[in-house]
Amino acid sequence: MNTFKPTAMLLLTLILIYSPDTHAKHIFTDLDGKFIKADSLTWVGKASPVKKTYHRVDTAIYNKMPQKIKSLFTNSAGIAIAFTTNSTSIAAKWSVKNGKGLPNVSDINSMGLDLYIKKEGTWRYAGIGRPEGSFSEKTIVTNMDTLTKECLIYLPTYDEVTSLEIGIDKSSFIIPSTSPFEGKYVIYGSSITQGASASRPGMAYPARMARATGLNFINLGLSGNGKMEAPVIEMLGDITCDAYIMDCIANPSPQEITERAPHAIRYLRKKHPETPIIFIQSIVRETGLFDEKARLVNQQQNEAIEHVFKELQKEQIPYLYLIKENYFLGIDHEGTIDGVHPNDLGFDRMIRVIQPAILSILNKK
Repeated sequence: MNTFKPTAMLLLTLILIYSPDTHAKHIFTDLDGKFIKADSLTWVGKASPVKKTYHRVDTAIYNKMPQKIKSLFTNSAGIAIAFTTNSTSIAAKWSVKNGKGLPNVSDINSMGLDLYIKKEGTWRYAGIGRPEGSFSEKTIVTNMDTLTKECLIYLPTYDEVTSLEIGIDKSSFIIPSTSPFEGKYVIYGSSITQGASASRPGMAYPARMARATGLNFINLGLSGNGKMEAPVIEMLGDITCDAYIMDCIANPSPQEITERAPHAIRYLRKKHPETPIIFIQSIVRETGLFDEKARLVNQQQNEAIEHVFKELQKEQIPYLYLIKENYFLGIDHEGTIDGVHPNDLGFDRMIRVIQPAILSILNKK
């Protein structure tokens, strides 16, 4: 039975009150179901425990990190909720701190929800929680069967979640799932890592790679601020993981790469002698097709990290790898939303190159 439909009288009232011809805000009604706090379910995509549930990093213990970076770590990029239910409908109530869109990221991606349900052993898109500002209450999917379903809801990539409840049929159960992904593979990087500009949270490339491989890729993307500052590298060093994937060459200047990358590599290697450290060169930005300055800076960034690797080879640092830019976005210049940030097509092309390279390094099939 579909338990999230309003009564006929209430539906008529809504039609009379809310019309496309008016500018009235969407009117939310009590859904005929029960809501469970997400805190009681399984958290996926976190690097380490945090005091504030929806944050990626406990920034209170890293006082030296720049304030902008602390703020970005409150964004829930890559975090998901895993649960099992037999409900015919799934809904959500959630609040975000800012509730404002971004010029180059969809509202669904930046402050909405993205539901996947496992079907025949594969994660399949099931529906979105379309945001309405700071507070939203939405039915994500309905009219399903009553079979037991393994579910995964991705949280917003570019906003701070302050509350989240999952809604199901009154007569149905909801329990925490076991974590669907294995290990811990930290991806530290730029806005591209964080999720700009995928269409929805589950399409960010760390999330897609996790679903495709079964590996637990942790999204530590910092929009415009993945610059390898020493306090951030120290924070990374406190994370015990199966690999560090450093997709951060797009943000720092060539000089910053030359100065900071050696310290980052030596520090992480000292803290974790055998953990693979995998650097990824920056995508070739499509803005550089006509903008000669942008093309030069992009080229110098990639040359800088390659030079760093050549110099460090003299030190014979083990388990250190560089994935070179190899037409990550293709050659037709259709892979971005703004000449810089990949769209879904661009991310798909990027994954096809970097995922096999990462798996090869990790000796995964």
